[in-house]
Amino acid sequence: MPIKSQGCAHTEEGGGVSTSKKTSLQSNSDREDSPPLSDDLPRILRKRLLPRGYPLPSKFAGGIRLVNTFELCFGKLDGYNEEHTSIKLLALSVCRSIVSLASFKGRIRQFTCTGTIIEHTPPSMRTLTSASLIRSSEEDGSKILDKLKIKVRLPSGKLVIGTLWKYDSYYNIAVVNIKASPELREACIHNQVPANVKLSQSKLVAIGRAFESGELMATGGTLLHGTTKFDCQQLMASTCKITKAGIGGLIVGSDGKFMGMSFYYKDGAPFLPFSILQKCLKHFNKFGRVVQLSLGLRIGSLQAEKLHVREQVHDSFPNAHGIYVQMVSDKSPAADSGIKVGDVITKIDKLELFNAQEFHELILDKPKRILRHGEGMPFTVCVLRPNSNGREFPATINAVIDSNEQNSWLVPKTKWLYPDDIRDADKMPLVRKRFKPDYTFPPLDGMDLHTEDSDEE
Repeated sequence: MPIKSQGCAHTEEGGGVSTSKKTSLQSNSDREDSPPLSDDLPRILRKRLLPRGYPLPSKFAGGIRLVNTFELCFGKLDGYNEEHTSIKLLALSVCRSIVSLASFKGRIRQFTCTGTIIEHTPPSMRTLTSASLIRSSEEDGSKILDKLKIKVRLPSGKLVIGTLWKYDSYYNIAVVNIKASPELREACIHNQVPANVKLSQSKLVAIGRAFESGELMATGGTLLHGTTKFDCQQLMASTCKITKAGIGGLIVGSDGKFMGMSFYYKDGAPFLPFSILQKCLKHFNKFGRVVQLSLGLRIGSLQAEKLHVREQVHDSFPNAHGIYVQMVSDKSPAADSGIKVGDVITKIDKLELFNAQEFHELILDKPKRILRHGEGMPFTVCVLRPNSNGREFPATINAVIDSNEQNSWLVPKTKWLYPDDIRDADKMPLVRKRFKPDYTFPPLDGMDLHTEDSDEE
């Protein structure tokens, strides 16, 4: 089913944007005898930008650019490059499970992202995606918007209506139900890889789908063991360079096994491991929500810590493994247990720990019933304390249920850059004044998103 005006912008080196259908309105506004701008320009911009939730420019000048749009796709995979060929084959193997979603308030679009079909429960299918789809774009994005209409773009281009089933603000995940379709295939997310330290530097592929064009997108990268810029401790890092359109998309290994769900950061896509996602989905089914235990701890895998930290631990415990305590909140369950910054937690309830992801997974396994806000749940950990007597000691953490705990999930806003700007606030690539000033817009044709046989009512 063809989509009208299937334009999609692609990233290039240096931060430029190339499009198959680029609107370019040349101007000689730097000349004293230059004619005035067309009176139709503000009207055209208003018609094209406002329905997408994009801002109008505050001024008109040669070389202005709209950045951080949802129409910007991943980098191109061209030619017969062996790596690119492998990436495309992996994307094609799951393409019938990859959809794109957009949320609307009235006629104004709020957000778009990628989703994955994870379950077929006739007569509907469940789509895993990012809760950014339903978050407010203002301030820290913690507010959940109500009365949103969700549209889902299928691989064929058809539009169907989606219904929000469950969401979690802490992990920023959401599940949207759509009517079952024979063209869609349930992704085998149970075929996933445990997030252990041996996977460091593994080859990854990030997969997404653009909403307006329906274009399937993919890019390669590697798995990194280190912290991300997000509050959520459970996220893992990668070098996959995606765009905002890929938020909520798949991260798969080079062997085709599912690794996690991606979020956006300019230096590489962080992702939530599928081992965590599966436990969240289990909570949705069992408790109706994700039961989040508050510990007051910030931890990291010991092997991923900086060298000077490793040296401090190594001097006391040369063969130590486990998780490193980076922060302990005052008057928290962890503080009350006696745990301090610099400690190494080696076991939880007699189960050995080798990395932080194992700890987070075991914590999610703790709730066995629906618990009330503030209710406690004790468990025991084994602790090593450098520069002490060299002995391991137990500590009991009385974790409490905190249904209000959230993380910040900031997404770069769409904005206009002007020739005099050195760089934008999000530290995106430099924007230089051009020799022939013009106006560069993303591919905004086909605003009404008409498709054949669309189910938009």
